[in-house]
Amino acid sequence: MTMMNVGCQFVVTICIFCIVTHGFVGPIARGSNIRPSFLVPSSLKAGDCEFDYALIFDCDGVIIETEELHRLAYNAAFQAADLQIDQKPVEWTVEYYDVLQNTVGGGKGKMFYHFRNVTGAFPMSGIKAAPTTPEEEQALVDDLQAHKTELYKDLIKAKAVPRPGVIELMDEAIADPKIAVGVCSASTKAAVTKVLDVTLGEERRNKLNVCILGDDVSKLKPDPLIYVTAAKRLNIDPNRCVVIEDSIVGLKAAKGAGMKCLITYTSSTEREDFYSLGADAKVSELGSRGVKLDSIFGPLRENINAEILVGLKDN
Repeated sequence: MTMMNVGCQFVVTICIFCIVTHGFVGPIARGSNIRPSFLVPSSLKAGDCEFDYALIFDCDGVIIETEELHRLAYNAAFQAADLQIDQKPVEWTVEYYDVLQNTVGGGKGKMFYHFRNVTGAFPMSGIKAAPTTPEEEQALVDDLQAHKTELYKDLIKAKAVPRPGVIELMDEAIADPKIAVGVCSASTKAAVTKVLDVTLGEERRNKLNVCILGDDVSKLKPDPLIYVTAAKRLNIDPNRCVVIEDSIVGLKAAKGAGMKCLITYTSSTEREDFYSLGADAKVSELGSRGVKLDSIFGPLRENINAEILVGLKDN
């Protein structure tokens, strides 16, 4: 065997190792195609990776206030399936959904939690008996989620409006070549893609350095996996990442991944005690508070553990 063949086999072996152990991910550098992801060393320095910092947005409740649209879509799907427990229709009230969204991440997770932990029973669907096996339970939830997503996409198309200041802050970050920009959402790919298409537009969405959705990870928020995965794909120290979230579930995921977290609360989450769970800052919205890129990353450039949004955040 020639030295050239040996060298080629070595390269192929290394490539296969990288694919098996790390996988391949979508665009990292704006305008690039495919790059491998790597484990993020705890001692990673800014100079070791392409970006100095990362700004990562949740979708629902951050880019757009969608929680009420989600609730309406769930109830419409429940009604269409004629779901009943003890001859009473399954319906989620505004007050109950506020609790649910701050307890469980992901739509299927919410339904499983509701039927297993709250009602203690799965519903009948019309004249069809309630599921009696885990496989039947999964099939019912899968069908409900699929129909709910289609109903939700119709609502988004008709009513989606970005929260004030979000697009401006995202554009400011995209324009900075040393700051990675991403979206991490526990919602399904079909639902989030529709939201991003309507609110961000295709051109801006294509400039994101990372986009990880509920279908892409095995565990959903409050588990930190989605944000840990984002840091690995960006090859950046999690301590240099700032996440914008709106709920306790999202805050726990961000802090569990070792990232800083800015909360933009909504009417559904404004009563939560975010600071007691480690939030680095909270504001009612980005636009009215005048949150700019420098108010987030300016202090961090001086000291990575510095306070952010000084003079802008809620006490």
